[in-house]
Amino acid sequence: MPLFETSATLLILWAVIGYLLGSIPSGIILARAFGLGDLRSIGSGNIGATNVLRTGSKGAAAATLLMDAAKGAIAVLLARLLAGEDAAQLAGLMAFLGHCFPVWLGFRGGKGVATFLGVMLALAWPVGLLCCAAWLGAAVITRISSLSALVAACSAVIWMVLLGYFSLLVLGIVLAALILWRHSANIERLRAGTEPKIGAK
Repeated sequence: MPLFETSATLLILWAVIGYLLGSIPSGIILARAFGLGDLRSIGSGNIGATNVLRTGSKGAAAATLLMDAAKGAIAVLLARLLAGEDAAQLAGLMAFLGHCFPVWLGFRGGKGVATFLGVMLALAWPVGLLCCAAWLGAAVITRISSLSALVAACSAVIWMVLLGYFSLLVLGIVLAALILWRHSANIERLRAGTEPKIGAK
């Protein structure tokens, strides 16, 4: 964990800012902008890029992926610039939670993978790049988005240890655990061999 040097008031402020940034429902906004309808009534009903891809619009899916990653990265970078490393980590965690549990959608949001990658890239870009590479490698081999997400999330802790980012370990473990929890239904389908491939409608 980082040294907590920022005042409690500022930490609370950045927690709120991070949550609000993370809770922006990029997938729903972009699906409507692309004329795809209400994303919550399509496919799995999830608001993330994988479900947007099930509409057949690769452009909307790519834009959702970038926006979901960007909101996590922006929360971290703003907090680091204006407060400190402790606020940056807290803002990143809250951006992730905002994406997963947005107040505007009755706390029913996405699974947080793209936001997680954005947070990692902003906190420690080598770790973030390796997580992206882990996701891409698993996706190329398995063609299963959820499995790729699990590989990327769990690999983050390994990269942190190998590269010496020990101050990020607690956050990395918490985010990986949350992603595993958010993917519990996917894990059951993976065990049953019924998890859909990337791009399946």
